[in-house]
Amino acid sequence: MFENITYENPEFFWLFLLLPIAVAWYVWQRRNQTAALRLSNTHAFAGQISFLSKTKPILFVLRLLALAALIVAMARPQTVDEFSKIKKTEGIDIVMSIDISGSMLARDFRPNRLEALKNVAANFVRERSNDRIGIVVFAGESFTKTPVTSDKEMVLRALSEITFDNRMNQGTAIGMGLATAVNRLKESQALSKVIILLTDGVNNAGSIDPRIAAELAKEFNIKTYTIGVGTNGTAPSPVAIDNAGNFIYQNVPVEIDEKLLNEIAEETGGKYFRATDNKKLQEIYEEINKLEKTEIEEFKYTNREEKYRLWVWLAGIFLLTEVLMRWTLFRSFI
Repeated sequence: MFENITYENPEFFWLFLLLPIAVAWYVWQRRNQTAALRLSNTHAFAGQISFLSKTKPILFVLRLLALAALIVAMARPQTVDEFSKIKKTEGIDIVMSIDISGSMLARDFRPNRLEALKNVAANFVRERSNDRIGIVVFAGESFTKTPVTSDKEMVLRALSEITFDNRMNQGTAIGMGLATAVNRLKESQALSKVIILLTDGVNNAGSIDPRIAAELAKEFNIKTYTIGVGTNGTAPSPVAIDNAGNFIYQNVPVEIDEKLLNEIAEETGGKYFRATDNKKLQEIYEEINKLEKTEIEEFKYTNREEKYRLWVWLAGIFLLTEVLMRWTLFRSFI
C-alpha cells in the first residue's frame, strides 16, 4: 500500500517538529497540575490507584496520532503512474547510389574501397530503423539493386551481394547513378527524401549529365549527400587481369571530381564529404545519420491517485476515539 508513494507538498513534514514540543508541554502541564499533600504515611491509600488513572495519558497519545495523520494528509501522499505513447512520422526515404567500377577495388582502404563501404553502409542501414532504404549501383551504366523498402534484411542482403561486375560497361557514370536514384524517389510521399551518392572517380560514361540529374533531384525536393572515396596521392588499383584471372595492381593517381560532387550537393541542399580511409568513411556516415533524423513525437501521460483521504480518516478516528474515551471512561478524571 505504501510502495511508490510520492508527496505533493513534502514541506508540511516540518510540522512534525511540533510533536516533541507538544509532548514537552504536556509533561510540564501535568507536573504543575499535580497537588502536593504531606501525610505521616500512605498505608490508607495503598491499592487505591485505579487502572484508568494510569492509562489516562492515552488520550494525549491519540491526539498526537491525529495530528501526525493530519500532517501526512497535508503533505498529499499519492501514487504516480507515468506512461508514454510514441507517434512516428512517415520517416525518411533514402537511396544509396554506389559506384562499383573497377577502381573501387583499390586497396587504399581495408580490404578495399568497395568492401569498406559495404561494412559501413550496413551499419548505417541497421541504425535507420524507422526509414525506408533502396540501393542503386553504377559503373559505366546504372541499375536498381533494391527498390526503396522498409525490409532491412533485404537491403542488408543486397549490400552483401554487391561485387565488381566486369560484365557492366566500364567507366564511371555519375549522372546515370544519380538519375536512377532520383527515379526511385520521385514518387515517394515521405516527408524527407535523401540520396547518398558515393564515387571514387570522375564522370566519364553514361548518357546523362550529372548536373542535369542534380537539377532533377532539386525539382523533386531530393537532398543529395555526395562522398568522394580515395586517399590523397596514389593508391594501389587494379589495372589488368593476369592469365589466372587475378587482378594486377599498380599505384595510380587518385582522381576525384570534387568540384562536381560539391556542385551536386549544393544544388540539392546536401553536403559533400571526402573519405580518405576507413575511419573517415565511418565518420561521414555517422554524420549523415545525425543530420537526417526521423522525427518522433512522444506523448507522456501521468495518472495520479491521491492517498491523503486514508490519513484524514485515521485522524478523524483518533480524534473521535479520544473524545469518546474522555467523556465516557475518563469522565470522572477530567
